[in-house]
Amino acid sequence: MSTSTAPVADPAQRHTPPGADPLPGQLDDWLAAQGPELVALRRHLHAHPEPSHQEFETATLVARELEAAGLRPRLLPRGNGVLCDVGEGDRVIALRADLDALPVADRKEVAYRSTAPGLSHACGHDVHTSVLIGVGRALAQLAHRDALPGRVRLLFQPAEESPASGAPEIISAGGLKDVAAAFGLHCAPHLPAGVAGVRPGQAAAAADRVEVTLTGPGGHTARPHLSVDLVHALGRVIVNVPSLLYRRTDPRAGISLVWGTARAGDAYNAIPVEGDLSGNVHILDREAWQEAPKLITSLIQEVASATGARAEVRYLRGVPPVVNDLAAAQAIAAAARAALGPDQVVDDRVSLAGNGFAYYLEHVPGALVRLGTAGPGVTGDLHRGDFDVDERAIEAGVRVLLHTVLAWFADDGRAPARS
Repeated sequence: MSTSTAPVADPAQRHTPPGADPLPGQLDDWLAAQGPELVALRRHLHAHPEPSHQEFETATLVARELEAAGLRPRLLPRGNGVLCDVGEGDRVIALRADLDALPVADRKEVAYRSTAPGLSHACGHDVHTSVLIGVGRALAQLAHRDALPGRVRLLFQPAEESPASGAPEIISAGGLKDVAAAFGLHCAPHLPAGVAGVRPGQAAAAADRVEVTLTGPGGHTARPHLSVDLVHALGRVIVNVPSLLYRRTDPRAGISLVWGTARAGDAYNAIPVEGDLSGNVHILDREAWQEAPKLITSLIQEVASATGARAEVRYLRGVPPVVNDLAAAQAIAAAARAALGPDQVVDDRVSLAGNGFAYYLEHVPGALVRLGTAGPGVTGDLHRGDFDVDERAIEAGVRVLLHTVLAWFADDGRAPARS
C-alpha cells in the first residue's frame, strides 16, 4: 500500500481561481510548503491513536501545534479536546474536527501503523484533525496580516465514536457561543481524493445502541424441554427482531438494526443461564428515532417471551440525525467548487452512519461535507482495520474549509437560513 503527497490535481489545473484565494496569490505555494508537514502530522496521529474520552495526548499535541502558529488554544476542562478562536469580531463561524480512534486493530503494513494494540484511526479522524490544524495555520497567517474579516472557532472534539458523544462537552465549554454557522468534513472512501460530496438536508442517520440480556434456568442440552434453550432464544432475537422492525416502521424512515456482538455459554453440552447481544440502530427519520426505544424494546421482549426467556433491554441514545441546512450546504458546495474545480463536487448519497456533528446542527445552521480519500493502492472501508487514505485528501480538505470561511465572510457573515 502506498500513499502520496503529490498535488491533488494536475498542476495546470490546480491553481485557485482569481479572487477566491484565501492567501492571495500564494495558496498553492503555501500548501506545497505545508503539505508534507501536515502529512507527517497525520501519520504521527495515526501511529498514536487514543480511544474516546481519553484523547489527552492528542489534544495536547493539537494545542501545541496551534500555539506554534501564534494562536491561543484552550483545552476542555477534562483536557481531551481543544477550542481555539482565530481572528476577532462578532461574526463567528465554527469548524469541527474529531480526535478519537476506534477499538479496531490496525491491519496495515505501513510505517505509520498504530502502535496502540487494538486501536486505530479506522474512521479518518487523524485526517480531520490534520486538515483543521492546517486551516488554523493558514487562518493565523491571515489574522496576523489583518486579512481575516471575522472570527473562526476551531473545535477539536473528543469522543465522536462514543455513544456518550463529546459534542455536548464542546457545547458546554462555550464552543458555539456567538457562532452563526458550523461546518465540518468527514472522510469518504467511496469518493476519490480531490473530490467533495455535499448533500443538502438529510445527510446522515441517527445512531443508537441497544444491549440485551436474556436469562433462563439453564440445563442439559439433552433436555431443552425442561429448560429454556437460551442460545435458540438469542438466535430468534437476532433474526426476528430486525425483520419485524422493518415491518413495523415506514420504509422511508430508513431504520436499520444490525447486531455486533452475541455471547452465551461456556460448555457445548450445557444450556447457559445467560446470554448477551448488542447492536447498532441507525435511523434517518427524526420521528421514527423518537419512537425507536419503545418499539425496539417491546419487539425484543415479545420475541424472547415466546421462547420462555426473560429479556432485559437497555436502549442507549447516541446521536440524532445529521440534517444539513440547505443554504449552508449550498455555500460549502460553492466553496468546494472554487477550491477544487467545478467538476470535483458531487451530490453525495445519504449515510446511515451516525455523526456527532448533528449536535451542533441542533443549535446552529451548518453542513457536513464528505472528503474523498480513495486513491491508487488505498483500500478498506471505514471502521475496518485496513482503512487508509490517499493523503492528497488533506490538501483538498484545507482548501475546502478555507474557501468556505472566506466565502462566508465575503457574504457579510450572514448565517444561512434554516431549511
